[in-house]
Amino acid sequence: MSSRIASGLLVGSAIALSAPAHAQITPAEQVMIQSVEASFENDVALLEAITNVNSGTYNHDGVREVGQMLMPEFEALGFDVEWIDQSHVDRAGHLFARREGDPDSTRILMIGHIDTVFEPDSPFQQFVRDGDTATGPGVVDDKGGIVVILSSLRAMQAAGTLDGANIVVALTGDEEDAGDPIAQSRQHLIEAGQWADVALGFEGLSVVDGRDMGVVARRSSNSWTLTTTGRTGHSSRVFSEGSGYGAIYEMARILDGFRTQLPEENLTYNVGFMAGGTPAALGDDNLSAAGSGKTNIIPSDAVARGDLRTLTQEQTDRAVAAMQAIVDANLPGTDATIEFEFSYPPMSPTEGSSALLARLNAINADMGLGEMGIYPPALRGAADISFVAPYADGLAGMGPDGSGSHAVGESADLRSFTRQAQRAAILMSRLAAETPARD
Repeated sequence: MSSRIASGLLVGSAIALSAPAHAQITPAEQVMIQSVEASFENDVALLEAITNVNSGTYNHDGVREVGQMLMPEFEALGFDVEWIDQSHVDRAGHLFARREGDPDSTRILMIGHIDTVFEPDSPFQQFVRDGDTATGPGVVDDKGGIVVILSSLRAMQAAGTLDGANIVVALTGDEEDAGDPIAQSRQHLIEAGQWADVALGFEGLSVVDGRDMGVVARRSSNSWTLTTTGRTGHSSRVFSEGSGYGAIYEMARILDGFRTQLPEENLTYNVGFMAGGTPAALGDDNLSAAGSGKTNIIPSDAVARGDLRTLTQEQTDRAVAAMQAIVDANLPGTDATIEFEFSYPPMSPTEGSSALLARLNAINADMGLGEMGIYPPALRGAADISFVAPYADGLAGMGPDGSGSHAVGESADLRSFTRQAQRAAILMSRLAAETPARD
């Protein structure tokens, strides 16, 4: 694993910097390019097959069925395949595929996910192809990413570069809503990250004005629950020393304090929903709230839930401390508490990840493709690669290009599968030929 200082920046990256800046396409790499092109229709057929099986996160049978469809694809490439049951966290499970090569070569972790946001009751269920565009649930996020993974590995096999490679493929079954507790639902992924030198995330490609972009950082995804209380009574006494301000004014003070006191780059803190009254309470699902009361009663309760997204752990700690200080400065006659739930950590930008993008850009130059700039991390959501970011240099956004993820009509540019699989195959082959320095 790469050496890092406390801030999370890489001290030395023999993996990312050891190769020449512009190696030419080799005969083996030309085989990879041609292999991906030749397998295009087969890849589309696989995408159609797995897309037409519903694998919404809570459809455990569907997630397992897609996993069973994928197992022989990896076994045919010489991988040892394991289904890791996750019923103890009320999720279907994860598919891990492992292939051991030269023990001294770069250890590569490829990350994707089987589940989608579309459950069996969604009206959006079927794969539809129109030329080089495919529409269907998960064609980009992330069944398309899985197809890119397999296409790149088949290309390496065709070129003979897979033989010596050390690769673990981790396909989670609950990326869209991770099982709780996170420490258990992500245990195997984190262990794989601790083993790896490099992690590649195969969610969708980021494109700006027709230009492919590199993703070297993603923000965290956390949530908070805010509860305020006040002394209830006749509204004519509101603001008085004996009655105070009530729960709703205290809630408004705190939320406006967040708005005015917290702003900094790459930090957001959305309020998703709220309710106030006498009484007010969260629903059992923590995704709803209800309140009732009268205009002449000082409200006794208010509740709100929201999220918190940060680029670094230091930013998370700083924001949490600032939010807590705002919550604690109560209006007279009120009290407030805030609870945080930390779900997806940030994939912070590092020198090592930027150097990996430079390696990918050297491949782009060799292939005659445009240089990939760095995609703004505030524009990407959280992802499983964030769990391994403290341990391995990483690139995300290695999956296909498309639009409308998480919405009815999600579509993929099928031709983007080709260049993404070619890029990944060449990058992994070059990395696998190297001996990285490890602690």
